[in-house]
Amino acid sequence: MEESSKLIGGGCWSRDSTTPKHPETRKYHLAAAGVSLADMLLWVLSSLLVLFSTVDLWYFVRGAWAVLKYLFQDPVRDVLGEQVVNGRVLLHDIDYMGHMNNARYLRECDFARLSYYARNGMFKAFHALGARMVIGASTIRYRRSLGLGEAFELRSRIMAWDEKSFFVEQRFVSKSDGFISAVILCRQNVIHSTPDQILQHVCKRKVDCPDIPEDLQHWINFISANSQALRAECGLDEKTK
Repeated sequence: MEESSKLIGGGCWSRDSTTPKHPETRKYHLAAAGVSLADMLLWVLSSLLVLFSTVDLWYFVRGAWAVLKYLFQDPVRDVLGEQVVNGRVLLHDIDYMGHMNNARYLRECDFARLSYYARNGMFKAFHALGARMVIGASTIRYRRSLGLGEAFELRSRIMAWDEKSFFVEQRFVSKSDGFISAVILCRQNVIHSTPDQILQHVCKRKVDCPDIPEDLQHWINFISANSQALRAECGLDEKTK
């Protein structure tokens, strides 16, 4: 009697109609599910490997994080105020000498500008006005290397603007002694709008441009002279971009 209460019909389970009729069948399904999970995991890892090998995926991840991170923080009311992003030199940043490699400085500046425009409201202004910005020129001056593990501040600010472009300065400041390790000047060209319109949309008033520092004016003059020389070399007139 005890035996018949457990098994019916030569080994079929009676208590749970959803359970496979034979223990061997249940083991087979569990094994099959395990293989399927392993295959899925292998497929995901393989896809990530291909993406990281063929596309600079980490750049896009960092860029998205730079924007999303600061969208959830309090906005910066002073659109021209300096903003600070903290960083540290990691293993994937260094060159053969153990210093932060030259290209990484420019890359970090990209991310810092993204967070800068996200916090001061300029990204929203670009979207509202149907505008966008592209880099027209950049110059970096390396003053002292940043070593592996060294912490730094990346300070960004808008120095001035004209009818077409913003001029942005970014400084790498070592946290150990406050030394400015590198400084970059960046010209950001505004497309489908103007810097004045962008700032008026953000500040709800006209914003006067600060006085242009002497070193920045020399750099602007260099860009203009170089552009004219290249146009002449290519046989283009002054209005041709």
